[in-house]
Amino acid sequence: MGYWDLEEGKDCVEKTWITTKLATAIGLVGSAYHIVAYQPETAVEALTRATSGTVTMAAMGAIFGMATCLSAQARDAPDDPTNYFIGGCASGIFLGARTHSAITGTTACLGLGTVAMLTKVGKMEGWRITGPPKL
Repeated sequence: MGYWDLEEGKDCVEKTWITTKLATAIGLVGSAYHIVAYQPETAVEALTRATSGTVTMAAMGAIFGMATCLSAQARDAPDDPTNYFIGGCASGIFLGARTHSAITGTTACLGLGTVAMLTKVGKMEGWRITGPPKL
């Protein structure tokens, strides 16, 4: 089953596991590109950078999945796009705390929250990024 196949506000652990796996994969790819672009001096430094980036992304995925699902349960509004804004914002706040920067946290909160909310709205309304136009 995929993320969108599960009912909103239910199966929080399963939804969180899916978002964590996806974020971990994105973190691994991003860390690999970062190591190639900014080559470390030692293998230990490369491993440290890869681990740091990957774990940060995995944590952001877990926070997003759990915050989105729990806000759907707490607000008793499972299909509300605001739940996705809350999840994205919570992930952004974590990123700000991780970087010790309030500006980063605020910007990431607003940015990730908006992207997540628009993703949910697009899914609900049938927006498409690719494919032939609807006539």
